[in-house]
Order: sequence, then structure tokens, then C-alpha cells
Amino acid sequence: MDMYEKVIELARRRGFIWPAFELYGGSAGFYDYGPLGAPLKRGIEDLWRGFFVIREGFCEIECPTIGVEEIFKASGHLSGFSDPLTECQECREIYRADHLIKHIVEVPDALANEEIYRVIKENDVFCPECGGDLSEIYEFNLMFRTSIGPGGKQPGYLRPETAQGMFVNFQRLLRHYRDRLPFGAVQIGKSYRNEISPRQGVIRLREFTQAEAEIFINPADKSHPRFGEVADLVLTLYSQEAQERGEAEEMTVSEAVAKGIIAHEILGYYVARTYQFLLEAGLSEDKLRFRQHKADEMAHYAADCWDAEALLDRFGWIEIVGVADRTNYDLRSHMAQSQANLTVYLPLDLPRREERLVVRPDMKRLGPLFRKGAKAVADALSALPMEELKRDPIVVVVDGERVEVDPDLVAFEMEEVEVRGEEVVPHVIEPSFGIDRILYSVLEHSYREEEVEGETRAVLALKNRVVPIQVAVLPLMDRDELSGPAEEIARELRALDLRVEYDSSGSIGRRYRRNDEVGTPYSITIDYETLEEGTVTIRDRDSMAQIRVARSEIAEKIPALLRGERGFSEAGTPLGG
Repeated sequence: MDMYEKVIELARRRGFIWPAFELYGGSAGFYDYGPLGAPLKRGIEDLWRGFFVIREGFCEIECPTIGVEEIFKASGHLSGFSDPLTECQECREIYRADHLIKHIVEVPDALANEEIYRVIKENDVFCPECGGDLSEIYEFNLMFRTSIGPGGKQPGYLRPETAQGMFVNFQRLLRHYRDRLPFGAVQIGKSYRNEISPRQGVIRLREFTQAEAEIFINPADKSHPRFGEVADLVLTLYSQEAQERGEAEEMTVSEAVAKGIIAHEILGYYVARTYQFLLEAGLSEDKLRFRQHKADEMAHYAADCWDAEALLDRFGWIEIVGVADRTNYDLRSHMAQSQANLTVYLPLDLPRREERLVVRPDMKRLGPLFRKGAKAVADALSALPMEELKRDPIVVVVDGERVEVDPDLVAFEMEEVEVRGEEVVPHVIEPSFGIDRILYSVLEHSYREEEVEGETRAVLALKNRVVPIQVAVLPLMDRDELSGPAEEIARELRALDLRVEYDSSGSIGRRYRRNDEVGTPYSITIDYETLEEGTVTIRDRDSMAQIRVARSEIAEKIPALLRGERGFSEAGTPLGG
């Protein structure tokens, strides 16, 4: 049994992750989070909020998971969000074509469909199931399509990412931040992708949770006022050059920015914050790196992009976070689709004088000619360059229709004007986190086995900030005289908003093992000394060490231990054995 099988077996048995719809045979790419998985997931999400909402001061919004068609026309998902497929001519099994040539081509997803098919034919690639010939490549859009309202007249789509909600709400967010840059908005929620063959468990899902931040910045200023806080942080970077050499390298964030390996300070800052978050969530430092997108896989609009990758036993290095400078692509796309103004006015430190083309449509004459459309015609005229204004007739396009205007109806000239500010389309820095992949990575990186007294002890060494059960309360035996005080302690700790497991079933040793394998950091045992001397035993998950603590001190010491304010051995009287 490899590490993946061990972790998934534990996750299913103990209620972290379950295959969805199991009663009806299940469906690939969908999973349920059980009684322990749901609070672990919430813990990771709340830790993320701590980083980006609390510490960075970004606002959190929540948008519908269904979007209207126009959103995805603007974002490019309707035209470009697809995978290349091929079908076996014999058994009719369908495959993602670029995945079939991964062992032949280093970056197969950068190839055109014709090139993928050529590689398949030239290298004798056949159906992995039956060995049959494969069809030519065709595109499959990954979005789930639906319709809004009766009759199917308004098409809609389940969102493939949470980001578009922040772009669509840009004008309102800008007002919320009092028309000043930089500012950020975040969203945590479900996204949907109709994956062709999700065969990697929770690594590739059809419904998954994303946590994304969209940080809107001045394109002329990509420095960060708090860069000094992360400048000396050492990261493992797998840059474009390092990938050519085949070996990642360690360097500080400031060194990477100074050398131009990371494009600028703001991007470097959020790469570093991503690293800090992942460590606090429970990933292993030696199984974490940042890989830069190669030139042939970098989005055409991106200035730079880095993926946080986790090393997993079965899957190798997998992407769990993407941190990108998306420039102004998204806002410009939505401006073009919606015709809305998504710019920010930035005042200049010192006013300057410059020559500008000033266009003055004659509204008194345009009004009677074009009636309700007069303003739209005037706006279109004002946007024309001088060479178009010199034509006879002047031609503008309004609502998709060609409109001819007599040159006598518009005056224009070059004037020297004082400029006190300028309208800019902000650039966007986007850290995008795959919560499900992070959760599985945390489980695998936290899992260990060790021999204790001739038995295998399985342990999830989860971080206290995300652990689903914070403390277990265990009466030594299931007897009234012990269960009464134990239940009282459990109620007292729950009143402190702690997640408490009360367990009186089986031997105390088995109960310790059960809590070890679900990651419970501390277990409190109530025994006959509790009744006689007013003390309890607290056991530490990682070391299995035990201390004796006064019953009256539990409410103070357990929260302190969970917050890391006390060392375990200092919190009470150590016990032998």
C-alpha cells in the first residue's frame, strides 16, 4: 500500500473524505467532506482568511456560482477553456490527447491539436485500454452549461473559477475603497470544471473549492510597502532557467526580485505570503517549491506566473497555488464586452501641460437628427482620432450599426490643456489557491507511521490552527463516577469555542491511537486521581508524553497550549512512561 492509499484509506474510514453519491454507485470527480474533513477544510479556509482578509486588509465578497454568458465571453472561457480530446476507434474510450504524449513531449499542452496528433501517429501511441487507433483531436469545453429561467432562452454556466466575480464588481469595489489603488478583494467558493477523466482522487475534481484574491494595483508602481517583511525569506525556486538545468535553487525573495527572476516586488511579496500560508497550513518545507511558468506555457497577457507545487508520493510535483501578474487583461476584456468604464483616476503629484485633441459635437443639431441615440453618437465621435474626423462623411459604429455624420456637426482642434491626473486600467495580481489539493497535501505531509510497543502507530501531525478536533476528553473507564466529571470538562471546553471529542468507548490505549490518527493534539484523561486529588492527565499527540494538571487549570492551559503560548512539558507535572 503506497502513501496515497494509506492516506485515502484513513480519510475514508475516519470521515475526512468520502466518495460522493456512493449509495448510487458514485461519479468520478466528486467527493464529500465528512465529520472530520469539513472542519479541516474550514480551518484551512479560515487560516487563508487570516492571511488575506485580516492581515492584508482585503474585503471578502460572495458571488453566484452561475454566471451569464456575457461574463465568459469576456473572460475567454467560452472560446478558449477547452481540452484536446481523442477517441479510441475500437472501444470508444475518450482521452485527453496531450496527456497521452507526456512521456514524449515536455510541455504537450503548448502544442496545437494538429501537432499533438502528429506526435501520436509518429510515435505509435494507441489506446491505453485496448490498443486501438486514436481519432483526430477535437476540443471539449470544460464548462457546465445550464439555462436561466424557463424556456432556456438565457444560457448560463457554472463558473470555472471565482475570479470573474471580482472583475464584474470592480466599479463597486473601487467605490468601497474610496477610488484609491491599490486594493484587493477575495472570494472563497465552489468552482466547476467538467473534467474528461478525473482519475486522481481529490487532486482533480469536477466540483472544487477555490480561494482567490484579486489585487488591483497601479501599473506604474509595482513596489510593495511591506516587501521588507518577506525580503529575507528563502524559497525553493524552479525558475525558467532552473528548469533548463533540471534543478531548483534556493534564494531569498529580494535576491529573486533583484535578479529579475521574479518580475517585481508585489509578485514576490505574494509568492512569499503564499509560502508562509502553506507552511502554517501544514505542508512540509522540504516538499514545497515554486515553479515559474515557461515561456511557451505563460499566458500571453501575463507578466509573470509562479505555481506553488507540493511533492506527493504518487503524483510527484502538483500545482496547488498559482500566483500571477495578469496585467490589465481581465478588466480590458470586460470593458470591451460590457462597454463600461473600468478605469481608475490617478491624480498626478505635479500637474503637466500637454496637447490634446478636443472634440465638440454639436448636440443642438445632433439631437433632432438622432433623438435618443444622440448621446451615443456624440460619445462615439469624441472617441475618434483626428484622421477619422477629417473624413466626409464621418463614420461611427453605435450598437453595432454604421452611422454616417455630416462633418459640419462636429468641431475639433488640438488644444494645450493642464493635466492633473490620468485614467488607467489597473493591473491585477492574482494568488489562486486550490483548497482541495491543499487539504490532501496537508493530510499526506502530516501522515506518519511508527512502531510503538510492537504495534504500528499512525499519526496525523496536523497543525493546531487547522486540526478538526482540538482536544479529546477521555474517562479512563466508562463508569458513572468518571463519565460525569469528564462530560462536565467537555462542556466547559466547548463553552470556550473549542472543538472537543468525548470518547468513552474501548480501552484507553485504543482511544489514544484513534485520536493520534485523526490529528487530535491533546487528550485529557479523567481517572480516579481526578476524584481524589482534583488532577487530570494531558497527553501530547506527537511525543506521547503526559503531564498532570490541576482540574481547575484546564480551561486556561488547553487554549494556551493550542495557541503555542506554553511548552507542553512546562504546562504541568511530567509523568513517566
